[in-house]
Amino acid sequence: MYNDILLPFDGSDGAAEALHHAAEIAHWANATIHVLFVADTTRDSVTIVEAQVVDALVQQGEDIVEDAEKTLRTLGVDYDSDVVQGNPAPTIVEYAERYDHDLIVMPTHGREGVSRYLLGSVTEKVIRLSSVPVLTARMQPDEQLVFPYENILIPADGSASAVRAAEHCLSLAASLDATVHVLSVVDDSSLGPDVRSTVPDLDREQVATDAVEDVVSKAETYGVENTVRHIEHGAPVEMILNIIESNDIHAVVMGTTGRRGADRILLGSVAEKTARSVPVPVITVGHRE
Repeated sequence: MYNDILLPFDGSDGAAEALHHAAEIAHWANATIHVLFVADTTRDSVTIVEAQVVDALVQQGEDIVEDAEKTLRTLGVDYDSDVVQGNPAPTIVEYAERYDHDLIVMPTHGREGVSRYLLGSVTEKVIRLSSVPVLTARMQPDEQLVFPYENILIPADGSASAVRAAEHCLSLAASLDATVHVLSVVDDSSLGPDVRSTVPDLDREQVATDAVEDVVSKAETYGVENTVRHIEHGAPVEMILNIIESNDIHAVVMGTTGRRGADRILLGSVAEKTARSVPVPVITVGHRE
């Protein structure tokens, strides 16, 4: 499923938790973890000073990467590492694509650390830009990551991006012998009274039902034996959270959409909000261009 996992790493608590989760996945998949530190040379404070300051950033990165390597050796995981300079988000994305990584693993924020480049905005930019699947984990003090995933949630709406995500999810679930929960949300929250009156509830319910049934039907071809259907009404992220809490979900897999570039749009912004909000890992699947 995964052979080469890219782990952008800055030494923060969030990054350290992501490292351990990536190591669990690597053990299961017999994968190699590639630790990457990006020395952020785009900041004004860096670009206006002499070269030795950039050299210091690189040295700092080498020290941080060395700590990650020590942990991975202790955990018995195959690894390599690299320290590069650049704008963190596009550099991470380009690196993953250039070296054909299967998965990028990042926290949605870091509480401590020196470079701080993994703070929310950079992770979210990576999600928006990446054609490589990105696993993000919101690291709160009272939250723990579970692996192997026994219950995986896939939001479905029938779109091309959701179909791509479903295929990734079903491959993962088949490999883990996990149960797949397929959710389609009839989003009443975004419709005003005038719009609701012109869109029959039965039509929207049928679209949601068809989206779920398409994924369940495809699950059989992937060898996924256990599926659970969910049709809900309300705000998508709220419904996703409810399903996670009531069904002991361990991970969410969902699609992104939009053109390549800095303004890449996530599917109705739901994927971005989900990555920031839910207490389990979220794997976002972009379009391979």
